[in-house]
Amino acid sequence: MMYSAKCQKIIVLLFITFSSVVIAQTKLPSFFSDNMVLQRNESVAIWGYDNSGVQVTVSGSWGNEASIKSDKEGAWKLKLQTPEAGGPYTISIRGSKELELNNVLIGEVWLCSGQSNMNMPLKGYTNSGINGNNEAILNAKNDQIRFFNTEIKASLEPLKDVSGQWLEAEPSTVVDFSALAYYFGVKLHSVLNVPIGLIHTSWGGSSVEAWMDEQTLSQFEEIEIADQIPEKGANRSPSLLYNGMLSPFVPYGLRGFIWYQGESNVNRAGEYRKLFSTMIGSWREKWQQDDMPFYFVQIAPFGYGKNSALLREAQMQTMQTVDNTGMAVTLDIGDCNDIHPSEKKIIGDRLAYWALVNDYGVKGVSCGSPVYKSMENDSEGKLKVTFDYNQNGLTTFGKNLNGFEVAGTDKVFHAAQAKINGDKTVSVWSEMVEKPVAVRYAFDNCTEASLFNTEGLPASSFRTDDWDD
Repeated sequence: MMYSAKCQKIIVLLFITFSSVVIAQTKLPSFFSDNMVLQRNESVAIWGYDNSGVQVTVSGSWGNEASIKSDKEGAWKLKLQTPEAGGPYTISIRGSKELELNNVLIGEVWLCSGQSNMNMPLKGYTNSGINGNNEAILNAKNDQIRFFNTEIKASLEPLKDVSGQWLEAEPSTVVDFSALAYYFGVKLHSVLNVPIGLIHTSWGGSSVEAWMDEQTLSQFEEIEIADQIPEKGANRSPSLLYNGMLSPFVPYGLRGFIWYQGESNVNRAGEYRKLFSTMIGSWREKWQQDDMPFYFVQIAPFGYGKNSALLREAQMQTMQTVDNTGMAVTLDIGDCNDIHPSEKKIIGDRLAYWALVNDYGVKGVSCGSPVYKSMENDSEGKLKVTFDYNQNGLTTFGKNLNGFEVAGTDKVFHAAQAKINGDKTVSVWSEMVEKPVAVRYAFDNCTEASLFNTEGLPASSFRTDDWDD
């Protein structure tokens, strides 16, 4: 059947009008749904869309409700007070129509982001496995752990929704969920015994600037914002993942963030520290919490073409200079032939230690790996190095103390001997260097930890110099 141009125009207008009416009826983003977890003891944001000027009321079956009128565009957002952890509850939304969300839990919610090591599912990647995953999958059934898996999406403009759904933990669902995020959540639940909600939004191979908004990136003159989505490399294009995969969640109620990324920025380690610290600040600003916890993973040893120790250094310096951050060191569990460490449970546990100690008040547990603090020359011509996160001292757990180098004023490094001292310092020296002025530890791509604190956390690679490398 053929239509005149005028008829076609009328049909299009009718379709747009009808679509607008349908879309304008009470509607929520996908992450406000059955099975979701809301942050406990908070005035959490809940938002959606309706016809303009409609009174919208949101009621929680725990006894709190809030109302607001939608604006001229139909958008509405309100705050609803949540109780102590518990559930399941029901949430009712009454606007142009009534919606009901069932099986809602109140507990602790964390957003988990980054690149492929965060994205890596519990079942593993092809020919790249995760130690202990079969047993973890077998024992995964736990309706108190919920997770939201975000589909990858690049966008030129900030979106208002994502594709995904909240699922309860069980063998058939956890296989495709982030292994690292899952292990983090399991550890929190085992200690806190409250519901845990995990929002996972990551994309393999993504760069840090892809997760930053355009306004924040405007201070970096060397970074250009794309005016179209590239056929390849969208995951490394500035702002595109922030727009498509993070912005929609702002400001969903969270306790904090966990992050595993950096591999894609190895070749630009010099700018990473500022980019990364700026990203952390911008996320906190979006959620209007200046000290929101942000815990991240230091990239593991791997056979990069560039010295990845420089990127690890930038990450270490970020932790040392940005408040309320923490870093899980992976120097002992890397694989120089696989960029994806198989010990995701160990990494998830190390991130959880930070949260349990800093945010949940667990006492007697250590969360930080030893990081370089200061250096001095002793009377024997040796360099003595001190560390933070070293309350009970240092150990090798029976390994040889390897990976140290020293250099004199000629800036030529030589393999060095090292010894742990009774005052919890490490002395470093080499017969090849009469007057050492600088020391490095594990400052290479493919290296292995030999220095730990007594709690079993490996020291970060470090250098005391700032020479061009």
